[in-house]
Amino acid sequence: MAKELFPENPPDYRHDTVLPLPPEVNADAWAVDAACSGNPGRMEYQCIDLATGAQVFRFGPVFGTNNIGEFLAIVHALALMERQGIRKTIYSDSYNAILWVSKKKCKTTLERSERTRQLYDIIARAENWLRIHPIQVPIQKWETNLWGEIPADFGRKK
Repeated sequence: MAKELFPENPPDYRHDTVLPLPPEVNADAWAVDAACSGNPGRMEYQCIDLATGAQVFRFGPVFGTNNIGEFLAIVHALALMERQGIRKTIYSDSYNAILWVSKKKCKTTLERSERTRQLYDIIARAENWLRIHPIQVPIQKWETNLWGEIPADFGRKK
């Protein structure tokens, strides 16, 4: 069996910031977000189903950057949707990550080192996945200034 792009996480967590959604937002969608303590620092990301509030997946923490986490969260959602035959909108509050996904390239400046080797391996797998799989679902920018924090937010902003 081929190695999975990302590890599977059970959807056993209910996120508390999902409802109510703004009327402009498609509730039959997933929202992704990353968090990073320091930049670079301890990075993780997650995906929340907007219809149910369930956590679809969570990855990390690993040493990285917020932009890398945002990029990987979108690719992880795309790969999981394809594997499960799901077609939903993906919302991300990161313009950079959406752009990187559209260009199929993580344009990070994170230093390559032994500490970042594992993350760079994941980035390479994600970029390869994007090159060989067409994106078949909409990826939309979450408008934080109009709608508030994205429901996948980790709630750690000061």
